[in-house]
Amino acid sequence: MTGAAEWWFYHIEHTSLDAAVPPLLEKCLERRWRVIVVGQQETLDRLDKALWTFREDSFLPHGRRTDAARQPVLLSTEAAPVNGAKVALLLDGSDADADQFERCMVVFDGGDETARAKARQQYKAALDAGAPARYFQQERGGGWKEFKKPEPAGSPDTPEA
Repeated sequence: MTGAAEWWFYHIEHTSLDAAVPPLLEKCLERRWRVIVVGQQETLDRLDKALWTFREDSFLPHGRRTDAARQPVLLSTEAAPVNGAKVALLLDGSDADADQFERCMVVFDGGDETARAKARQQYKAALDAGAPARYFQQERGGGWKEFKKPEPAGSPDTPEA
């Protein structure tokens, strides 16, 4: 892969992680991106169930270790793109080698101070590495609103007062 991965941060405020992640995975699959979802075993067990039942009119193809290479969405405790993933969706403060992916998506619960602190650390590390980073905060309806970092005063993109 060439260049640094994009880092996208999703700050959950109004739903559970199990409700927030499936629509993000749907968007990835619509773009024909293969995804590896990385987290703790307990979280992956819950998410596995949620992906089967999150909507009656939808099916999100996913799997675990068996036939990992064939899974468009692979649930794993390790961030190795064995399924050809271009996207790593990181849960529970998981990390990934950004050189292996085109996009790293950090999804964290705003009510979990440890998760928030880890996401802040990852955001800063991405910026320090010169990687593009975007931050989205969950809205009441479950959608996402992007917040852009303000430009420093006097920069070309800052309006004059």
